[in-house]
Formats: sequence, structure tokens, C-alpha cells
Amino acid sequence: MDKEYYDALAKVRLERAKELLEEAIGLLERESYKSANNRAFYAMEKSIKALLAMAQMEATTHNGGLKQFNYCFIYNGDGTFTSEDYQKIAGAEQIRTASDYDDFYVASKEETRQLIENTKYIVNKIDSYIIDRMCKDEDILLQETVESEISEEDMEQ
Repeated sequence: MDKEYYDALAKVRLERAKELLEEAIGLLERESYKSANNRAFYAMEKSIKALLAMAQMEATTHNGGLKQFNYCFIYNGDGTFTSEDYQKIAGAEQIRTASDYDDFYVASKEETRQLIENTKYIVNKIDSYIIDRMCKDEDILLQETVESEISEEDMEQ
């Protein structure tokens, strides 16, 4: 698969992340906190998968995606993503797991509201990063095209 495929995959996943975030917000408003926690986590997870697609990587599990994000974008990254970002995502996974599987877990409005705020932050940060990278790639291609055209003109003279 080529770069265009992964760029398209990143865009589709990021749009889905935004849909999931909107669903989480709606569920919070309806006081369905456990379901909102689920949607918020999956919005983060889908945005991470979009980021991994930009790097032409795949993750088949939540934990695998989080590990790849940590290794590639925090530990070996350019400084855009921080350990605090990782903690927000890891915390979201814990809340989602409790919300989905712990029968006695009581999700609170404040916890869900904070999770959604963290989700907005992560999704927007990844969205900005992807847009920035795509624009830089387009600038490089444009520059290479211009340089190629200039070289062809020099050769004709």
C-alpha cells in the first residue's frame, strides 16, 4: 500500500474520531456517563489510529495502538506529543474499561466531563498534527515539481 492509501485512511479515521467525540458529548448531555466514557475513549483510539496510519503503521489492539503511539510519537517523536498526552489516553482507557466491564462502577458527571475535555484536546492535537504533516508533504511535492521543471528548462537551453 502506498502513501496515498495511508493518507486517506488517516483522514477517514480522524473523521470517525470526531463523530465519536460528538456522540460522547450528546451522551454526557443525556447523563449516560458510562456510554459517553466509551465513545470518548474510542474517539481517542481512532485518532491515534489515524496518526499511526500517517506513519504507515497499524495496530490490532487498543494496547498495541497505545504502545506504538508512546514509542513512535512520545519516546522517539519530535516533541509534539508528551507523556501527559499518553497519561490522558491511558486514563481514558482505564475509565472506558471500568465503564464497560465493571458492573458496580459508578461513572460521575465530573469524571465524564473531564474525559471529554481530554478527548477534545487529544483529537484536536492529532488533527492539527496530521494537517500540518499533510501540508508539509504537499509543499515538498510542489517544491520537487518546481525544481524538476526548472531543471528541464535548463536542459532545453
